[in-house]
Amino acid sequence: MWYFTWILGLGFALLCGLVNLLWLEARWAADEDLKEP
Repeated sequence: MWYFTWILGLGFALLCGLVNLLWLEARWAADEDLKEP
């Protein structure tokens, strides 16, 4: 049953990475909006 926990952990890590990437891209877009006059 160890593989079930391993797959859940890997999926959770990938999900966290994806959320982090989306948040970072949204933050970059907000920074670009502030730079334009």
